[in-house]
Order: sequence, then structure tokens, then C-alpha cells
Amino acid sequence: MKVKIDQKELAKSINIVQKGISSKGTLPILSGILLEAKNNKIKLTATDLEIGIESTINCQVFEEGSIVITSRVFGDMIRKLPDMDVELEIKDNNIVNIKCGNSKFDIIGQRAVEYPKLPKILDNVSFSIAKDLLKTMIRQTVFATAQDEIRQILTGALLEVSNQEAVLVALDGYRLALKKVNINCDSEIKVVIPSKTLNELNKILDDSDSDIHIKFTSSHVLFDLGNTVIISRLIEGQFLNYKDIITNQYNSKVKVNTKDIQESIERASLLAREGKNNRVKLDISDDNLIITSNSEIGNIHEKVSIDLEGNGLKIGFNSKYILEGIKVIDSEEVEMNFISNVSPCIIKPVGNENYIYLILPTRLANES
Repeated sequence: MKVKIDQKELAKSINIVQKGISSKGTLPILSGILLEAKNNKIKLTATDLEIGIESTINCQVFEEGSIVITSRVFGDMIRKLPDMDVELEIKDNNIVNIKCGNSKFDIIGQRAVEYPKLPKILDNVSFSIAKDLLKTMIRQTVFATAQDEIRQILTGALLEVSNQEAVLVALDGYRLALKKVNINCDSEIKVVIPSKTLNELNKILDDSDSDIHIKFTSSHVLFDLGNTVIISRLIEGQFLNYKDIITNQYNSKVKVNTKDIQESIERASLLAREGKNNRVKLDISDDNLIITSNSEIGNIHEKVSIDLEGNGLKIGFNSKYILEGIKVIDSEEVEMNFISNVSPCIIKPVGNENYIYLILPTRLANES
């Protein structure tokens, strides 16, 4: 293999595919990046066997070939090179010679034939969605996936497609986040995508309205961004029936300015984190929402103006959980629906049913 390639383009591609490398890899070759050069393109591939990322860039190919190079060393060296063309050439014994300007160095590579191949995914079941729309879906849901492996199915987000609609749902047993969008797709799809895959995809996606093509098999999903492709295993198992959890019933409905309640809870949460239960208390009555938090080092009292329909109540929440749900809502006002102080609260943008955040309350100290 012998190629000449732009340093910035190469560094960008390395940065993208490195997101597919796990520090816990059991196979030494998985700590490397596979380089394959042909037809005046070079394709970089990295995988941990759960997620695989490919990035293809144009270059001058003088001799076709392939090699695996240690990711960390290769990436660090390329990023520190000047903004000039980089020449890569495989010498005897899998030595990769790298030249750029006045810099020249060698890295010992590994044979490409030993690198695991990513699964081939056909276009049988697929749909397209705007990148910025998918990015919003991920941003508003994936934070609510479970972090531990006790219930592995909850470490992923459920993607359901039917009737020209896509729904992404994440829950961890304490809260649920759901985002719904309209798409052009006649297929029926129901899969659970690992949160790691969605998080890494979110880092790579730009905010353009150009489409990303998504393909499925019974065990894998492929995200085609054009020059970048992400392939991931799906999580097997039965996701919880989230529809039974969500209700339209309420005894109290609060409308409040999103920025006002977010900033007040952010201030209260600073003190809540110092306490043992990380809790903020909401006291809802008439036209005001009183937010309080107490810890051994002090207490905080915040007052926010609201529109209340129904009964007042006092209720407690984990400050981190309630804040994470409110922060991703883009509308000027949010609506909070309550049944009682021991029932889930549903938070959503005012006048928009396409996003729902449900959170369980914490028990207040004076409750039996």
C-alpha cells in the first residue's frame, strides 16, 4: 500500500472511527484501525465487535493494500503533523512508513487479514431521516437509559416505526423519555439500540437537514452518513411496555417558563447534591411554584411564577433526574401534569405532544 492523503482529512477520519474502539477489548488487534486503500480512496475501520465505524476519504492511491495500525499511537502522531499531505507506505514486515513535510517515522502494523470483518447489511428494511431530527431524538431520550447491566435491555433505547411515525423511548426504572417524529416509511420496525451506539452516533452527526439512511437486520443496525458508516449489534430481549406507564390523567397541571424553572432547579440542585438524597421539593399552590432544597450545609428557597389548573400539592424529585428532562426541552414553556405526590409526573412542551418525559417522585420525609 502506498497513498498520499490530506493530513486534516486523515486526522478527522481517525477521530471518527476511534469512537468504535473499546479500552476493554480482549483481542489485541481490536486496539488498531484497519486501513484499506483502493480506487483512490482509503477506508478506515474500527470495531469492538459490538459497534463498528467506517470512514472513507479520497486520496491518491499509488499501490493498493491494507494494514492494521495501533489506534492511539497512529492517531496522536497524525494529529500533531503539519497541515500538509501525508504519505503512507507499507514496507517489509508490516512496517508502515509515514512522511509529512520534514517528519518521517515508522510504525509496526499487523496483517489486515486478521482483522474481523463487519457484518454485511442489505437494504431490505430501512428508512431515511434528517440528521438534525435524529440528533434531536437522541439528545432528548438517550440520557434516560439505564447505566448498569442488571437489566441489559434498559441500557438501550427502543426504536419503534409504524404508520409513518418513528418513536424513540428510553427508561431506567425511575424516568422515561419519549420522542416521536413523522417519517416516510411503510415498514414495521421494533428494535433496541445500545445507548453507546446512539451516543457515539450523536457525536458524529452534524446539524444539517440532509438525510441519514438507516438499515436493519434481526441482529444489527447500520447508520449510513455517506462517507461514514456505523454498524451496531442490537440488544436482544423484550422491552417494557412503556405505553402502560404513560397516562393523560391529571389532578394538577402546571404551565411554567422553561428557562425560569430550569435555572431555579439548577441552583437548588447545587445544594441538593450536598445532601444524602439529592432531592428538591416542589410546593405548588395558586400562581407560584416554590422549590426548596436542604442539606447539612444550608438550604435554598426559589420561587417561580406558574399557571395552575387543578389542585396544589407538595412533591419531591431527584434533582438530577428532573433537571435532565427539562434541559432538553426546546420550547419556551413546559407543562407538568401531576396525579398525586406519589404518582409519576409527566413533563412536556406546551402545545406539543411529540416529546414526553415521565419521572417518579421521591418520598417526602413527613409522609408515612
